[in-house]
Amino acid sequence: MRLPTRFPCPASLLLALLLLLGGCKKDSPDTPVTPPVTPPTTPTGPSQVAVWLTTPDKTTLFARQRTVLNFNGTANADPTISVDTTQTFQTMDGFGYTLTGGSAYVMSLMSAGNRAALIRELFATDSTYIGVSYLRVSIGASDLSSQVYTYDDSGAPDPNLTGFSLAQEQAYFIPVLKEILAVNPSIKILGSPWTAPSWMKSNNSPIGGSLLPQYYPAYAQYFVKYIQGMQALGIPIDAVTLQNEPLYGGNNPSMVMTGAEQAAFIKNNVGPAFRAAGLSTKIIAYDHNPDAAGLAFVNTVLSDPAASAFTDGSAFHLYGGTIGALSSVHDNFPGKNLYFTEQWTQAPGTNSFASDLTDHLLKLEIGGPRNWSRNVLEWNLASDQNYGPHTSGTGCSTCLGALTISGNTVARNVAYYTVAHASKFVRPGSVRVATNQPANLPNVAYKTPSGKRVLVVLNNGASPSFNIQYKGKTAYTTLPVGAVATYVW
Repeated sequence: MRLPTRFPCPASLLLALLLLLGGCKKDSPDTPVTPPVTPPTTPTGPSQVAVWLTTPDKTTLFARQRTVLNFNGTANADPTISVDTTQTFQTMDGFGYTLTGGSAYVMSLMSAGNRAALIRELFATDSTYIGVSYLRVSIGASDLSSQVYTYDDSGAPDPNLTGFSLAQEQAYFIPVLKEILAVNPSIKILGSPWTAPSWMKSNNSPIGGSLLPQYYPAYAQYFVKYIQGMQALGIPIDAVTLQNEPLYGGNNPSMVMTGAEQAAFIKNNVGPAFRAAGLSTKIIAYDHNPDAAGLAFVNTVLSDPAASAFTDGSAFHLYGGTIGALSSVHDNFPGKNLYFTEQWTQAPGTNSFASDLTDHLLKLEIGGPRNWSRNVLEWNLASDQNYGPHTSGTGCSTCLGALTISGNTVARNVAYYTVAHASKFVRPGSVRVATNQPANLPNVAYKTPSGKRVLVVLNNGASPSFNIQYKGKTAYTTLPVGAVATYVW
């Protein structure tokens, strides 16, 4: 029997034991169980730098250290990471997850008090919680929904969208999302569809096929209705991509869209429709891998002056290509923004906590921002103990959520910690600043709106000892091989 992943520094040993052995008792609405959070640990002496650590063996999981770390030394022979806040790069929008229909469903099954405590743990912005600041949601069903649906499943063609309705989301998805917004009203939300309604498609199926040109105007209005409908419910949609993974038609649901088709759809339909409706929601191109085909797709859209005029930037996953390719997109289109919107964690087996911790920090939470991404989103927020719900057929049947939720029992998995190391400290509006990268010490640094400096470091095989240099002064520290630490001063 595999024990749940250890909770991060619970408020008491008794609470930790109860959570690990049996989960929380169902609480009454007026006495919610306090979520496991890091207690107010303080260093053993005066310290300029706060250190938060996660180790690959899980003995320490996003825990504040009692380390005393001050900028009062001089450089030695150990590697040195130099932080230069005078050299700035992109502004960050945030870090987070995809809130799938399945995520919302397993959260909806929790008791009200336990769900409220979990939502505060994830989304509250005070110093006690991890402050997730960005969510991606599916427009209609994704492959991590319990069934396939769109917002106009009329069967027969409905170009006037008389059958359009968000009612399918009212059972649990919208209520959970509104509970999140009540805790963090400023969270950014990105919407992405997995498919258009089948009657709009070349194969009249939710799987594969492409959008028929005669329905481009109707599908543009579909996006308008979605954004307006969510806004009426108090849910602002900051941005949309027009198709999840447009170069792959094998998921259930899915739809194929070429770069030329997307450019035409943006410039002739979606962009003008948003403008006519007075919508400020950003239009983001692509939403797939930075491989050769993907880079050609983005180039097609952003090189088209009419399409580019309506397009904020482009979004990427990392199931093909390399994260460094995002820098080439920035170099070719420096006026456009970059976003990292999805990367899965496979169910335990092939990979381990240690290998996923290294891989995700290296490529996503460090690699994404170092290659100009304004956000980093992991796939997905939560699933049950069987990696569900998910649709039938090809799709994400072995995706490990950041959380595994079974009733009121919550296990925190590797993506919880990789995101937390950035989301808690790198608040929206933070600016990436310059650092060097000594061998096997990948890192990224920021200046926050409140004036803090944040440095995230992964020890990818280096000696445990290194220096942090800032404004000509040096702090000496250690980091175990395979571990990640966030330094804040």
